[in-house]
Amino acid sequence: MTSKAFEQVGSRLVARHRGETVWVEACGPSAVRVRATRNAAIDPDRSGALLATEPAADGQVTLSENAASLIVGSLRAEVRLAPRGMGPALELAFFRADSGTVLLEEEPPHILWPGSRHFEAEGGDLWSIKARFKAQEGERFYGMGQHQHGRFDLKGCVLDLHQKNTEISIPFLLSSRGYGLLWNNPGIGRVELANNRTVWALDASKQLDYVVFAGDGPADLLEAYTEVTGRPPLLPDWVLGYWQCKLRYKTQDEVLAVAETHLERGHPMACMVVDFFHWTKMGEWTFRSDEFPDPSGMVATLKAQGIEPMVSVWPSVNANAETYETFTRQGWLVASRRGAMDGSIFYDREPDGMNPLRFYDATHPEARAFHWDRVKQGYVDHGFHAFWLDANEPEMYPMHPDNLRFHLGDGRDVANIYPFLHQLGYAEGFAEAGIADGVLLSRSAWAGSQRFPLVLWSGDVQSTFSDLRRQLTAGLNMAASGISWWTTDIGGFKGGDVNDPAFHELLVRWFQWGALCPVFRLHGFRQDASRDARFGKLFSFGGADNEVWSFGQEVEDVLGAYMALRERLRPYLKRLMDEAHTRGLPPMRPLFMDFPEDPASWDVHDAYMFGGDLLVAPVLDAGASERQVYLPPGATWTCAWTGEVFAGGGSMSAATPLARIPVYIRDGAAFSGVFVS
Repeated sequence: MTSKAFEQVGSRLVARHRGETVWVEACGPSAVRVRATRNAAIDPDRSGALLATEPAADGQVTLSENAASLIVGSLRAEVRLAPRGMGPALELAFFRADSGTVLLEEEPPHILWPGSRHFEAEGGDLWSIKARFKAQEGERFYGMGQHQHGRFDLKGCVLDLHQKNTEISIPFLLSSRGYGLLWNNPGIGRVELANNRTVWALDASKQLDYVVFAGDGPADLLEAYTEVTGRPPLLPDWVLGYWQCKLRYKTQDEVLAVAETHLERGHPMACMVVDFFHWTKMGEWTFRSDEFPDPSGMVATLKAQGIEPMVSVWPSVNANAETYETFTRQGWLVASRRGAMDGSIFYDREPDGMNPLRFYDATHPEARAFHWDRVKQGYVDHGFHAFWLDANEPEMYPMHPDNLRFHLGDGRDVANIYPFLHQLGYAEGFAEAGIADGVLLSRSAWAGSQRFPLVLWSGDVQSTFSDLRRQLTAGLNMAASGISWWTTDIGGFKGGDVNDPAFHELLVRWFQWGALCPVFRLHGFRQDASRDARFGKLFSFGGADNEVWSFGQEVEDVLGAYMALRERLRPYLKRLMDEAHTRGLPPMRPLFMDFPEDPASWDVHDAYMFGGDLLVAPVLDAGASERQVYLPPGATWTCAWTGEVFAGGGSMSAATPLARIPVYIRDGAAFSGVFVS
């Protein structure tokens, strides 16, 4: 059956009007995908974040002369020709199929221009595109990846869709009105979550692509989103233990000595990280033989101690590297559309000092395969199965996406997907090499990255209490973006004098929170007033010490207690890993995930649920001896340290001596012997 503007093609609803083509189709049990272009045709092969095989979903299409609809599960999408100005305009709206409640609807144009979906030519087949939606009174927004603005509810924010160090663009938006929206476009742009409208913008793209999900609460929406973009695999058990890291361990002997001392002092360790500049040159991905003469022996020793080694890998290629000629000859480097070659000027080992760096093109399948082959020779063949993917935004200074040319296309159109495809290369390499326990620690990601064996961390943040507070809200919005495995540099990356009592307090508070994060990792570029700790001097000494005994016995005693607590929590953490794998629910999550009917829970930005049984309230202020903790209604809450029981439904004052982070057990869940006062 066909009408003037609408037709059904297979299971797809197709609308054509004034040179624009719009596709509306099922994308999961209660999800609808919308694609639109003013080009001759929509490119059907741009899957973006979606899995190659979408889950089965039956849609019911209804056509009339001036409107068409598609019902998929609990979601109804409607496309209508609405009378506007000098002629009708094509507009979309999304409703609950059962109640008819409006979830999301496009904003009509002001008289004639601009339209609800506005296209401006950028040359060739690229368009500057904006999609406008009506603002709804009282609506709240969460998700969108990781940002450092410190806001929890994103309503009122303008967010750049652009990967940067400490800023991870994962364009999945979760609304308090009961829908989620995946902006399935890897291009550079922004979203304006204003009080008068919501505007999604792309600088230059071939087409518009987004998915709307309906659900019965935030947890249901995350399950629906991860069903079509992928759920986290089960990670090896060591991931749940304690990770030791610093900038940087200079030699193999130092790595082994720190691990040995750590164990001798009675502290558990699951992972030992070898940071950057262990290599010959960037782009060669191999150890310096003078500093790491026997990588295989180092790996074997660590694994015999029950410690998994991890090694830092950057995607940059030094112009002096032996691989550089191959990368340039094959066209496997990110290129420039005009002018000088894009990349960075940054420190490297050879020549010692500043060097011109470029980045391998992770959007090119052959470049990914070549990069992995070098990583395999330099690291995997020595026994490494865990890789720290640093600087993989990619970290260009300055970065001008409009001047970048990738194998996949114009930088403005595809740049945000770089970290995702970099991670895909490792996942493909793991599969080809038969590595079932591979793990990635990454500084950047995109929508769908959660389907890889991946941990994200919040990047190179400062060692301050204000940065600590911002990391918590960043982590909660990462959870609302479908990211289960996320962490921070405990103590912050930049700064922190090892001899400063003020930093000791910050470190203790951050470490307590880290022990109750999905991943527990100490890292940082520590300062020591007695040494030259400028970044450019890291070649000679690599920053001050950053082991748990580096800050005095009193601090070590507290940190040691939380390392022991983490060990006792590991059976619980394993259950949370299973939940993330089967349902897509993150271990650390906002209170509203578990208490969606409680309005106050949607405001709590300084505490979180750690799984369904623990409420954690980190201490986020210097000198705090107490803090207020909100306990949601519908449950009883037991202080994990004292056994005191509280009724839910209000706030209470919790004592916060330096050795204690407030933790509450929900409804008498079994944690006998885990929390020891």
